[in-house]
Amino acid sequence: MPLPPSDACPPDGAVLARLLARHFRWDGWETLIVQNGYTIDRPRHTRHPRFPDIIYPIDYGYLNLTRSTDGEAIDLFVGSAANGLVALLLTHDYRRGDREVKLLYNCTPEEIYLVNGFINFDRTLMAGWLVLRYPMQALWDGAGASP
Repeated sequence: MPLPPSDACPPDGAVLARLLARHFRWDGWETLIVQNGYTIDRPRHTRHPRFPDIIYPIDYGYLNLTRSTDGEAIDLFVGSAANGLVALLLTHDYRRGDREVKLLYNCTPEEIYLVNGFINFDRTLMAGWLVLRYPMQALWDGAGASP
């Protein structure tokens, strides 16, 4: 399978991530997660239903009562911490030809790394650009936790 074209991603994803981190409505989305709840349809360590070689490193599901660009609910990775909405991934699925936002909720720094690696494992299939709500050092120090 050929590599995605070089113009498939922004020339400087770090700049885009910094802009989005500052302007994304983190509190509003976190409130929506709490109000609407979420559904885990792929628990941690389960296989993808169509691609059995793909195993989810943490719980994966969707935010109830939402719609993403693919017509399905907004995707959500849920970790084992109690620190709220900590990050998002801007993804491009080359198989389906769509782009989405995937939210990372209650994730430890280790889980953030796991999800980022999971999404970017084979960049000919899918690529993602991680956007952190807090600096990673703050998350390691426990300062990124929600009240």
